[in-house]
Amino acid sequence: MSSLLQGSKTDAPQLVSLSPRAAMPGGEVELSGTGLQGLGAGILPQVTVGDTPVHLTLSRPGRAVIRIPEGTISGDVVLARAGGVSNALELRVAVPMAESLHPVSNPTVDADGSVYSTFSGGRGQSVPVSIFSIARDFQVRPFVRDLLNATGLAFDAAGYLYVSSRAEGTVYRVSPEGAISTYAEGMGIATGIAFDRDGNLFVGDRSGTIFKVGPDRTLGDTDVADHEIFVYATLEPSIAAYHLAFNDDGTLFVTGPTTSSNQSIYAIDRDGQKTVFYRGLGRAQGMAFDVDGNLYVAACLHGQRGIVRITPAREASLAVSGNDLVGLTFLEDGCAALATRNALYHVALDIEGRRLV
Repeated sequence: MSSLLQGSKTDAPQLVSLSPRAAMPGGEVELSGTGLQGLGAGILPQVTVGDTPVHLTLSRPGRAVIRIPEGTISGDVVLARAGGVSNALELRVAVPMAESLHPVSNPTVDADGSVYSTFSGGRGQSVPVSIFSIARDFQVRPFVRDLLNATGLAFDAAGYLYVSSRAEGTVYRVSPEGAISTYAEGMGIATGIAFDRDGNLFVGDRSGTIFKVGPDRTLGDTDVADHEIFVYATLEPSIAAYHLAFNDDGTLFVTGPTTSSNQSIYAIDRDGQKTVFYRGLGRAQGMAFDVDGNLYVAACLHGQRGIVRITPAREASLAVSGNDLVGLTFLEDGCAALATRNALYHVALDIEGRRLV
């Protein structure tokens, strides 16, 4: 054993890559390199992220897996083994920005950089505050009260927030001051919503319909807006929600979680014709595009849960490792707000998101 220890001291472990390069607390990250194995008899390498020790769940000569504990912040990953210390690779770690929430789809962001998220509640459950706003300094403020089962969120070009109620089948419009008016009714189990560049609002009725709601033909705020409403496409019903996102070409992308572990993301063209963009995800939910046309989706890929990046060439990889994610939105500074079932997290990804309106 002494010769083994001495040999290890002269051959320091080397880290080549991290996959993914960002993680939530509780997420797992794979380290690739050389000399990453333990020394036998339960003697494992020690791994830290910044000053925080992390749990090693797998140790092999060329591969190790770590789990990120609560309280970890972004920093350098270093592996120490028998006196030898590896080189450092940076890991971005998401930190809480708002807790005690209940998002069920993407958060959204306004022109000033404030993030909006829901406390949706169980179906038919009335909650004191339906939508919260989170400022750049992470100060959380109530924004909308008494809106039943707030689900999907989207801003229009004028700065009005739109929110779907899956219990009522209604989409509401909320002014910057928080005044609520009815925008569209009869939307079934209304869940995900998204605007196209022409001002049309698309609403996902999780029972199997995508509605297209034309721009408001009235002037100013009224109790009920006047629109043309069309059935744009039909899909397989979802057990949870439809989630919607547009790319720069005006193609609408839709996920709808099912019980399948081989779930699809659908692409719907301007004529309402749908095709399968990508197949092979588990419980795919909220989505967002970056300016290069890469799609990011909260889903499970090959047994790993987190934010999955899918290129225009349909190549998929894990961008952020983490559990219980339901959606995301990109912020103006290369960061992202990630939504879990009960909180929002903030993480620096150096990704420029596509403008939503």
